[in-house]
Amino acid sequence: MTVKHLPPAVKQLLALRTPQPRPTPSLPKLTAVLSSTFRDAKAKKAERGWLTLATCTLLTANAPPTIGHLYRFATRDTLEDAATRRGLAEALDKAAVMRESALKSCIFVGVPRTILSLASLLETIEDDVRDGLRKTSIRTVNTENVNEIVARGEALWSSIYEPHAVKLRNKLGSYHPDFIEFIIQAYGTVLSPLPGGDAVQGNISRALGSIVGTACLRAEGGVGPQLTSHVFGLLKARDVPGMSAEDYWLSTDEGTEWVVRTVDAILDVVKPELALGDATAGQAKL
Repeated sequence: MTVKHLPPAVKQLLALRTPQPRPTPSLPKLTAVLSSTFRDAKAKKAERGWLTLATCTLLTANAPPTIGHLYRFATRDTLEDAATRRGLAEALDKAAVMRESALKSCIFVGVPRTILSLASLLETIEDDVRDGLRKTSIRTVNTENVNEIVARGEALWSSIYEPHAVKLRNKLGSYHPDFIEFIIQAYGTVLSPLPGGDAVQGNISRALGSIVGTACLRAEGGVGPQLTSHVFGLLKARDVPGMSAEDYWLSTDEGTEWVVRTVDAILDVVKPELALGDATAGQAKL
């Protein structure tokens, strides 16, 4: 029997408990914090890291229109004027980085929010950018590449979690025997940088992958141990051979602190109750 409609009682239930995404924050306030944090990122030569963390912070906060707002901010000289969008190559690169950052976010905060944010990005980008984005998957698993993918996942796992990689692997495997295998495969397929480096559209480096985890988990809240692990992962990224100057700085103590503080600055606009909670906690300690 085909089910074409929800039962009325079920439909009424689904309308309760805040089923819609978070309301879009004040766009002037969002623009202001994007402007100030981007200026800071530009001074530090960390623009790609800024775009990655901003995408992941807004995605995790679950206010999908902010993703489109970020794209317009990042690609136009004048936010409200589509005619001021800079060249196609730059817009295409930024859209690809945002899209890849969003894809990697699903490992940390799930598929539903990733779907909503990717949809917002696709609705916002211009036709020439949409036409220029890759259309064919390069992550399809088959008998010829499965061992390589698993090896990438194992290598990324070790890079992030050593010297506790084996202990943590055994611990997670004890929760469910398939859980750790799923994580390793996801790390290899989605989270690790794709082979090919900068020649791959939107490819995100090892350091930026840790910024994805750090931004998502900081914005998510309530997952302190996991956040700490991925902050350590960012700090350890400084040992990756052949990294860019930007990636190296982002993985320094100073750079990592900047990442967390910048996530917080954006988050305070999108989820102002968090800033209020911090202020209340500070007063309570006094």
